[in-house]
Amino acid sequence: MNRLNIESNIADPDAFYERLIDAHNGLTDEESQFMNAKLVLLLANHIGDVGVLAEALDIARRGVGAS
Repeated sequence: MNRLNIESNIADPDAFYERLIDAHNGLTDEESQFMNAKLVLLLANHIGDVGVLAEALDIARRGVGAS
């Protein structure tokens, strides 16, 4: 089973972050949430490994909202 890579793995993380923020410019909060959901599903499909996706969900959920 593959493991989720949580080490820095983006060649230029600042440029990616800027592009991510720019992609949200001009969107309403609802449109921005919809775009984020689409992005998550596109990347999940690209990853494809259910174990890795489950690990990512578990890590992302930790410390968010009611436990």
